[in-house]
Amino acid sequence: MDVLTLVSAVVALGSASAAAVLGYWTQRRLRTMEQRNLMETYGASLAWAAFDLQSRLFNVLRGYAVDRGPGPGHGFLTGFLTRGTPEEAEYVRRSTVFVLAEYLGWVEILRRDVQFLDLGRSRTNQAVMIQISEVGSALGRISSDSNELRLFRTEQRAVGELMVHPDGEPGRRRCLGFAEFSAKLDTDDDFRRWFERLLSDVDRLAEDVGPAVVRLEGIQRQLVALLDLLDPKSVRFPRFRAVFDRHHHTASALT
Repeated sequence: MDVLTLVSAVVALGSASAAAVLGYWTQRRLRTMEQRNLMETYGASLAWAAFDLQSRLFNVLRGYAVDRGPGPGHGFLTGFLTRGTPEEAEYVRRSTVFVLAEYLGWVEILRRDVQFLDLGRSRTNQAVMIQISEVGSALGRISSDSNELRLFRTEQRAVGELMVHPDGEPGRRRCLGFAEFSAKLDTDDDFRRWFERLLSDVDRLAEDVGPAVVRLEGIQRQLVALLDLLDPKSVRFPRFRAVFDRHHHTASALT
């Protein structure tokens, strides 16, 4: 092999190696951008679901404080489920279960489509996943006083699976909307079976939230902590995301 041939071979090999390295880093950058877009998209939907669920729990807890106060007002569950019209009662019952189920649906979607993210390279993503686990622990916590709206880990997964819309695909999944959820409750016995106990739990909470206050406070607190990670600057949710404090809110209801 003459010198010219050898040099040409070395140059060709170097070019091929450079192209391979460039291709690798290009694909890795594209993959990172795709993962970031996916996390941002699903993170926004998860944030909305977490906001709706913590807001409903806050209203339930705040309503309990109002019911205990000296004024003529009624709390959320008392005003709409106990003393409201049949339509209002059914709406409160179903919508309360729906916001819980929708949250679990987005957690399931995140688990399916973002499971291959290199969470170790992103402290925020890692913190989000840890906090999702904290919310799950709070939802599954056993109490000797009250276990309304309690779901163990596998039950949380099952409810989440049911809430994922069947027509979705990776990167473009979505949850059932409230109308779709309500229609399936009315027409699909297998679907409704997973939610019957939760619907009954809402009725029991309307009778007396008191025994469930500590558990519900814990769930709401963990959801607000998740919101603080997903919306740290309070851009999407500047209001109505405070942690419920039964001592403070009970005192304010009594004044």
